[in-house]
Amino acid sequence: MPAPEVLISGLGIPESPRWHDGRLWFANWVGQQIVAVAPDGAAEFLPTPSEQPMGWSIDWLPDGRLLTTGDKLRRQEPDGHWVTLAEQAANEIAVDGRGNTYIDGAKLNFDPVTGWAPDPGWIELVTPDGQRRQVADDIQFPNGMVITPDNRTLIISESFAGQLTAFDIGPDGGLSGRRVFAGGIGPDGICLDADGAVWAGSGGAGVVRVAADGQILQRIRVMGAGRRCRRTGSGGTRPPPGRC
Repeated sequence: MPAPEVLISGLGIPESPRWHDGRLWFANWVGQQIVAVAPDGAAEFLPTPSEQPMGWSIDWLPDGRLLTTGDKLRRQEPDGHWVTLAEQAANEIAVDGRGNTYIDGAKLNFDPVTGWAPDPGWIELVTPDGQRRQVADDIQFPNGMVITPDNRTLIISESFAGQLTAFDIGPDGGLSGRRVFAGGIGPDGICLDADGAVWAGSGGAGVVRVAADGQILQRIRVMGAGRRCRRTGSGGTRPPPGRC
């Protein structure tokens, strides 16, 4: 694979990568923006509707309407205005081909002695008719999520467990068959490529590419990716995994 090249710079904690309509989309947390970048580097910056400064992600419904997490789950209508789908703060999001929306979250606590520690996290399902229910718990800081094209498997980053975890998706959207998809990678945001492999941020030092059978195919180090973590820790501590 060719060496990584800078496509766009000046970002503040880019998260939730998605390929949509020929462009790379992601959430630029510090800038409070949704960013879309073309392969030639041309970028469009859109404001986020979230009222909280950090902790939100994006995905699309099958009909093309954009969803965002944050202080609430919101949907952008064709005329550009936003409507609230759920009064639920959430971190990451993934939408399947049937219009089922999965969101995740956890309370993150900081102790000046022991550092960062999350409460057990959760995954909730929001169905197309607006019903919401919890479908998984005890997630060790839930982060990026993806759903396979056949709508049969949900894969989530468990940042504090250092692994990708997979679930089978049932006909009603429920999750079962919890299992380790790949371990030892400290994952954060993730996405799927055209071959069905998962790309995951890995502990602030780069990215890994993981095959459908859990085999790590590639590790790509991004120069300088780990240095910012040492500068941004509060009170001399390092930020939690996946937050740099």
